[in-house]
Amino acid sequence: MIESLLVANRGEIARRIIRTAKRLGVRAIAVHSEADADLPFVTEADEAVCVGPANPAQSYRNTEAILAAAKSTGAQAIHPGYGFLSENADFARTVESSGLIWVGPGADAIDAMGDKINARNLMAAAGVPVAPGTTEPAADLAAAVAAAAEIGYPVMVKAAAGGGGMGMSVAVDEAALTTEYDKVRAFAERMFGDGSVLIERYFPRVRHVEVQILGLADGRVVALGERECSVQRRNQKLVEESPSPALTPELRDRFLAAAVRAGEAVGYRNAGTVECLFDPGTNEFFFLEMNTRLQVEHPVTELVYGLDLVEEQLRVASGLAPTFDPDALTPRGHAIELRVNAEDPKRFLPGPGVVSVWNEPVGEGVRVDSGYVAGNTVTPFYDSLMAKLIVSGADRAEAIERAKAAVAAFEISGPKCNLPFFAELLENPEFLSGDYDTAIVTRLR
Repeated sequence: MIESLLVANRGEIARRIIRTAKRLGVRAIAVHSEADADLPFVTEADEAVCVGPANPAQSYRNTEAILAAAKSTGAQAIHPGYGFLSENADFARTVESSGLIWVGPGADAIDAMGDKINARNLMAAAGVPVAPGTTEPAADLAAAVAAAAEIGYPVMVKAAAGGGGMGMSVAVDEAALTTEYDKVRAFAERMFGDGSVLIERYFPRVRHVEVQILGLADGRVVALGERECSVQRRNQKLVEESPSPALTPELRDRFLAAAVRAGEAVGYRNAGTVECLFDPGTNEFFFLEMNTRLQVEHPVTELVYGLDLVEEQLRVASGLAPTFDPDALTPRGHAIELRVNAEDPKRFLPGPGVVSVWNEPVGEGVRVDSGYVAGNTVTPFYDSLMAKLIVSGADRAEAIERAKAAVAAFEISGPKCNLPFFAELLENPEFLSGDYDTAIVTRLR
């Protein structure tokens, strides 16, 4: 097992990785910006190094500073968490060329999946269903218009290098495409340094279902069930649950088999997620993207399968066998995760501030992965996620009841908070039925 681990991230995910590392007797090293010096993940680490000012480009994305911190602290491995440098293939290569262990998939797999068009083509060749769309970037507006005419409106205009729901827009006709193409391309160039644009069929009523995969040290790829991620605002997830209430056993088998094929096609190692769009009207599903990292919503899989995915990541990176029998995976019960963000519950606009009250709920089937405590400041420099409230039960109904009680008991004052939205959602008949899609938040608002 790795003996010392530098966590190249912040907030709740850094704290969560540090918790597992310390349980395993692994020395946990935190890096932090000047703005995050008093957050729990810093004080709970065995050692902490400031890597720069609040601006992520000068701290959490500062590869030179992070590698220097690893060297000065004697770190043996680096875990990137999610976001920041987690899907940066060049950084992964630099880590390994520096003699350190990268806790994640190989750089070649990150590269292969980082470009959406290349990923689509690879998946199609591997027999994974992909939505109708372009097999190469739409070089200009004329090419985009021609592609959309062949695919049929409405279409999704997507940044080929995008991720996390960013760089996506819907065009219902050619006039809209003319506007959206230029907007997405400019955004992609600004955010990702790559203006390549993909045109793909848009499904008006669709569900977002993803599969957790784990590439083992012995080369096998296993699927650890699916997660339903259809409660979204601005194409970004707010609620995830496992198992998906939309899938029959036969559909589930198809999803999991396709996800394993996706991982095998790129020689995948460590934790990753194969994201798909599912059309409940036709029971068709299509590959959306592969996230080559640990997902925000990994706790619901942990609770259903009784695993610690960070421990499994560390074991794979150490060349060790998993803690479980890959041929005898048995999911149990139901789990739901609510992303508690520092944003207002109506328009979902960010509202940072000083945390004056922070009281987490407790009880059977209740877990909170948080990044803050009372007295901390939620700054405007980073993602608005403050905590993840995860609940589990013997079935979906019990998990929902526990979620309602936990939301009511969670007290946060200071920053804006979206807990009232979850209280509303958990009483919504559409959500309660399990028959909902990615437009549910729009209908609620």
